[in-house]
Amino acid sequence: MPKQNLVIIGAGMASGRALEELLALAPDAYNVTLFNAEPRGNYNRIMLSPVLSGEKTYEDIVTHTAEWYEENGVTCRFGEKIASVDRARKVVISETGEEVPYDKLMFGTGSNPFIIPLPGHDLEGVIAYRDLEDTNTMIALGEKPGAKAVVIGGGLLGLEAAAGLALRGVDVTVVHIMGHLMERQLDEAAGYLLRKALVDKGIKVMCSANSKEILGENGRVKALLLDDGTELPCDLLVMAVGIRPNIALAKEAGLMVGRGIHVDDQMITSDEDILAVGECVEHDGAIFGLVAPLYDQAKVLARTLVGEEAKFVQKELSTKLKVTGCDLFSAGDFAEGEGREDIVLRDPARGVYRRLVIEKGKIVGAVMYGDTADSNWFFGLIKDGEDITEMRETLIFGPAYQGGEPLDPMAAVAALPDDAEICGCNGISKGDIVAAIKAGAHDLGAVRATTKASASCGTCTGLVEQVLGVTLGDDFVIPAAQGMCGCTDLSHEDVRRMIKSQELKSQQAVWQACGWKTVNGCHVCRPAVNYYLLADWPLEYQDDPQSRFVNERNHANIQKDGTYSVVPRMWGGITTPDELRAIADAADKYNVPTVKVTGGQRIDLLGVKKEDLPAMWYDLNQAGLVSGHAYSKGLRTVKTCVGKDHCRFGTQDSTGLGIKLEKLLWGSWTPHKVKLGVSGCPRNCAEATCKDVGIICVDSGFEVSVAGAAGMDVKETELLAKVATEEEAIALTTAFIQIYRENAKYLDRGYKWVAKVGLDWVKAQIVEDLKTRAALVERFEISQSIYRKDPWAEQATPDYREKKWNPIADLTLEAAE
Repeated sequence: MPKQNLVIIGAGMASGRALEELLALAPDAYNVTLFNAEPRGNYNRIMLSPVLSGEKTYEDIVTHTAEWYEENGVTCRFGEKIASVDRARKVVISETGEEVPYDKLMFGTGSNPFIIPLPGHDLEGVIAYRDLEDTNTMIALGEKPGAKAVVIGGGLLGLEAAAGLALRGVDVTVVHIMGHLMERQLDEAAGYLLRKALVDKGIKVMCSANSKEILGENGRVKALLLDDGTELPCDLLVMAVGIRPNIALAKEAGLMVGRGIHVDDQMITSDEDILAVGECVEHDGAIFGLVAPLYDQAKVLARTLVGEEAKFVQKELSTKLKVTGCDLFSAGDFAEGEGREDIVLRDPARGVYRRLVIEKGKIVGAVMYGDTADSNWFFGLIKDGEDITEMRETLIFGPAYQGGEPLDPMAAVAALPDDAEICGCNGISKGDIVAAIKAGAHDLGAVRATTKASASCGTCTGLVEQVLGVTLGDDFVIPAAQGMCGCTDLSHEDVRRMIKSQELKSQQAVWQACGWKTVNGCHVCRPAVNYYLLADWPLEYQDDPQSRFVNERNHANIQKDGTYSVVPRMWGGITTPDELRAIADAADKYNVPTVKVTGGQRIDLLGVKKEDLPAMWYDLNQAGLVSGHAYSKGLRTVKTCVGKDHCRFGTQDSTGLGIKLEKLLWGSWTPHKVKLGVSGCPRNCAEATCKDVGIICVDSGFEVSVAGAAGMDVKETELLAKVATEEEAIALTTAFIQIYRENAKYLDRGYKWVAKVGLDWVKAQIVEDLKTRAALVERFEISQSIYRKDPWAEQATPDYREKKWNPIADLTLEAAE
């Protein structure tokens, strides 16, 4: 049978999946021509948020590469828009006038973002959040210092846009017209928790706020004006207020349309040779914006194209938010109504909230925030309409507690029906995964490659592994967590827990007690274990220099030509003529080719030969200079401004406070590098708001903020507390450094660790609990009694220099006859 011609308009997620399904069913049935107005092929549009936040790249979310299209014989016409469809002659006509005939035509035209017709909506800098161009525009904004953005819309898309912009360092304000965020998916209580979490991430949120006008200057947006007169300055305004099915071309072609293109259960439009799929369709009065039903449609459409029986059935939908640190799940209907009851679990301390809406002995809605591990189980109960009367008393605690006592959590997965949805991003059911496993996909990677389950946002990874475990039995071991390295299956957290609980005080004790697979660990685990031991047992454990990276072993930064850079410490950025002479003399004596001022108020001597290091340290020590630890996972610098002694605006002695902090904290080993800044006034000349700890001096005292960054990621600090005295500011800073030392994973920067545990938890420990704060400060001082020392001084002594730095043999001498 000769091939028929299939023309597809639109390379979105739905048409891409339909194409995959079709080629899997009948690879030789059609000559396929794929038109797309965008200059690219299919990519996973719902993963644009991780691209915006920097967690993924565009290349990571491409679903079909140029090679894939070529291998499958798909003719790609990307960047070409179809202008019209002549149904009588069965041709599509491009904007250039070219006609392409079809036997079957598929509409996958998706949807268009809705733009509120506010005055000023057509200004430059007003964008939607729909495609890669919008995403790249927002990413580019993050490169502009001090950039501000306003996002109109507190729904799923708007919040993901705001979170991504915030992670790019943009000052973001979300403006939402309703009383709480995501009001279509969440109740007020869950909306409050979500808002609180976003505010903790530095995002400003304004609910019950009505936009009135977008203000511009020279044709470009400059602010959003609210109807109460509030003006929100912005460099970019993102409108994320919904989408509308793109039906213009179908309507012009004479197809039946309503809100979307009308399709029947087989995804056929009012023309039997034209089908439609995705966000552009209307089925039984419903339109679609989530991905799961789109993929169901794609399967049905592909079967229809090859003459197989299939029927699209609308199902219950669930929602998850793709914002790191905000675990949120919503499904079903949770509106109040006669005969409906609520079961609510609140645990504010852990930020956990669950609400189940019960009607006639069945769950009809579920909202979960903070702990969404059981979301698929609850979603299954909603979809199946299961009677929950018998388990009502323990229902809220999830599947592991049914029957009054904890059950094997695997039993809940085993009990899921085959049509239970496991991967919402890709619409993959338990049955799909089980089929793939039985066909040979025996690990997570193989299941991902075969079914795409857990290959997008990854939140279902644990569930996929449980399905693997249930299906393969003892042949599959579910990894509890990612191991530190190949030497152990234990995670960093597990090892740290073992060190504390079993009082392991040597590396050998760790290797034995934790069942290390290697004799002495490797370059990955040894530095981490060395750090954990010295942080937890500073008095008992002896630091192991051989478990440190080369810079820490040599107490200088190795450069790309093999030479080193030496950075003497300057307390709080203050130096003296004598110190400067000593540095200049050292630079002359050891032929230092480059002397550079660093961004942290230090002088960097670049290009020092390794063999000259101990002698140079000795000379610098004689002038009173010590190591600046510019190479270390420890305190680097405390940057200061000149403060009230010199500056007209200075409110406190910021330089003096910086010196006190640096002399207190130096030499302390930490999970990653630590930098501080102290500014004498809110003008912030010391750039304190992008440090691990930043202190802003104000008239009333000191604002202590934490968890900033200005490296690979740029992030503004978050306010820890406002205190009246310098002593309180120092104690808070010390306690924060110590709680970070005691709890963070090795190589986790401070801001990443705070994001994991939550700023509220940190505040509860060191701001609200004075006893805990004092205990942390005391433990820090105990540790510093050992480690507050200059490593140069020890290694520059004649004895040490002889042993470590002199060569074992002089190979330049000629051998004796």
